Amino acid sequence: MDALSRRKVLQALAAGAGSIACPSLLRAQGIASSTELVRAAGLSGDIGFVVADLRSGQVLEQRWGGKAMPPASALKSITSLYALEQLGAGFRFGTHLIATGPIVGGLIQGDLVLAGGGDPTLSTDDLQAMAKALAGKGVRGVTGRFLTWGGALPYEREIAGDQPVYASYNPSISGLMLNFNRVHFGWKRAGGGWALTMDARGRDVQPQAYTAKVAIANRARPTFTYSDRGGVEAWTVASAALGKGGSRWLPVRHPAAYAGDVFQTLARAQGVPLPNPEEVRNPPGGTALVSHSSDALAPLLRSMMKYSTNITAEAVGMTVSARLGAGGSLGASGRAMSEWLAQRTGARSARFTDHSGLGVDAKISPQDMVAALRQLGAPMGLRGLMKPFQLRDATGRPMKSQPFEVDAKTGTLNFVSTLAGYMTAPDGTELVFAIFTGDLARRRRAGTDPQPPGGRAWVKASKMLQSRLLERWAAIYGR
Repeated sequence: MDALSRRKVLQALAAGAGSIACPSLLRAQGIASSTELVRAAGLSGDIGFVVADLRSGQVLEQRWGGKAMPPASALKSITSLYALEQLGAGFRFGTHLIATGPIVGGLIQGDLVLAGGGDPTLSTDDLQAMAKALAGKGVRGVTGRFLTWGGALPYEREIAGDQPVYASYNPSISGLMLNFNRVHFGWKRAGGGWALTMDARGRDVQPQAYTAKVAIANRARPTFTYSDRGGVEAWTVASAALGKGGSRWLPVRHPAAYAGDVFQTLARAQGVPLPNPEEVRNPPGGTALVSHSSDALAPLLRSMMKYSTNITAEAVGMTVSARLGAGGSLGASGRAMSEWLAQRTGARSARFTDHSGLGVDAKISPQDMVAALRQLGAPMGLRGLMKPFQLRDATGRPMKSQPFEVDAKTGTLNFVSTLAGYMTAPDGTELVFAIFTGDLARRRRAGTDPQPPGGRAWVKASKMLQSRLLERWAAIYGR
C-alpha cells in the first residue's frame, strides 16, 4: 500500500471518531491512538479536542468536541476576529489633549482635558511626547482645571475576581489607561533596610507615581496587601519577600487618576504647570490641541497574541461592543461577543464573560472554536497574527526543531490549559484544531494561590499531551 492510499484508509477509519478504529495498524506504524495518549497523560478533569481539515471542514478526530470548557487565553483568538470584522485592521485608538477655550498669552482660557479613547497601549513615553507637543504650541498653563476623562469604556475594577491581588495581568479597565494599567515597584538594599520606588516606568522617562504608595511590613506572608486610602493606592510588601533587590509591576485600580498624575509631572517638566487632576464623567467638548494614535489594530492584535496581554483583549473587545451598543459593562460586552459568534458561525456553546479568557466562567466548545477559526479566521488571516508553537519533547522541554508548522494561541490558568490554531502537516495538508483541558474542581480548591500543589505538574502534562496529539495528527491526516 503506497503512502497516499494508507493515509486515505487511516482517514476513513478515523473520521468523526474519538480514536482510530484499527489500533493494530497504527501500532505497526508507531502511532498511538488518541485514547492511549489521553490515558498516558494522566490528567484529572476534562479533556476535549477537535481537529478538522481546514479546506473542507471535515472533522477528522474529536473527543468531547461539543463540551463547553474554559478557553483561557485562546479566547483572544475570538476577540481578534470580533475586532477585525467590526473595527477593521487599520483601526487606531486615540488619546487627546482637549482645550475648552482658546489660548491667550500662553494660557488656555478654560480647562485642559486628558481624554482617553480606550488605548490599552498608551505609555509614559507617549504622554511625554504629548506634553512636549503641548509646550510646543506655546501653552504655559490653564486658567481653569486639569481634567481626565476615561468614559470611552466602562470602568471595571479588575478583569477576574479569582486572581492574586498583586497580579499585574489583572488590572482595572477604563477608557484612559497607562502602561497597561500597571505601576512599577522597585526595591534595593540601603543601609539596614530597603529603598523603595513606585514609578510610571517608560523607556525614556520614569516619573514617580504619586497615586500609588508602598510600605514594608515585617512579615513573611502574604507577600502583598492592597487598600484604597482616599484615592491613593496603598500597598504593603512582606519584608521576607524582598531579598537584596528587584522589581515588579503591580496593577492599577484608579487608571484615570494615575494617568493624570503622570501627565501633570511630565507637563510641569516641559514648563506647563497644571492643577491637580480631576476626573469627569461626561465627554469633554472643545478643541483637540494634541492627539496620539496607537498602532493599527492588526499589529496591536499580533502583539496581544504573542504576549497574551489581557488588558488589550478587554479594551479591544469592549470597544467593539460599545460600537454595537452593547458595552455597558465587561460582562455585557462578553455576552455581546457570544451573540455575535452565534450569528456568524452558529456557535451554540459560547458563553463569554470577558474577552481575554482570564475569567474561568468564559466557555466555548472545541468544535465551536474550530468552526470560528476555520470560517472566520482563515479568510481574515488570523493565522498570520498567531505565534508559532513549539512542540514539547518527552521531558516537557520545547523541541529545537519539528517537522511541521503550528501557529496557535495558548491559554494557561491554574488547572486549565488550552491550545487552538492551525497546523501544516509535512505533506502540506492544512488542519485546524482546538485542545481544551481543565480540572475546575481542583482550580476552585486552589483559590487565589498562584502556585497550588500539583498545578505546575498538571499544566506540564497537558502541554505534553498537546504536542503528542499534534504529532499524531501530522502523521496520519494528509491528502
